[in-house]
Amino acid sequence: MKVLKYILLIIIALVAIFFLVGLISPTVSYQSEISVDATANQAWSAMTDESTMSQWLNGYQRTELLEGDENAVGSKSNIYFMEDGNEMVITETITDIQPNKRMAMDFAMAFMSMKYDMTFTETNGKTTITTNTSATGNGAFAKSMTAMMKSAMKEQEDENLQKLKKVVEARR
Repeated sequence: MKVLKYILLIIIALVAIFFLVGLISPTVSYQSEISVDATANQAWSAMTDESTMSQWLNGYQRTELLEGDENAVGSKSNIYFMEDGNEMVITETITDIQPNKRMAMDFAMAFMSMKYDMTFTETNGKTTITTNTSATGNGAFAKSMTAMMKSAMKEQEDENLQKLKKVVEARR
């Protein structure tokens, strides 16, 4: 009986620690960066070309404009992805756009919300693409999971930028 009691206490402590992680770090932030051998205009053109998105965004299926003008501040779109055979929908709202320089977006999905900022800095015909992401889980469980997934989300962003680099440089 004592063993069962200790096992139960350990389980309760682990669950408490799990939820405490979400309380301590409800929002996670990370940055990724890549340098491409192309002008900012060329990099921007490849990034905004819907026909190449599946080449650099894992599982990308399509984008459906819901309101506003395409690639304009305030426009809202559903972006469809396939993940492990399941369709996932992310609602994107563009919060700032400066062609060839910056695009900032808010992403909303059932599990979490994200603020995403992508900048293009050109120097001598080469462009540095930098992304800054801030993610917050929607609910106590999601906050804890998001905090624990930070490194995986950063790895995914790094991989996406490596693929974007290939797309950009193949189009030059």
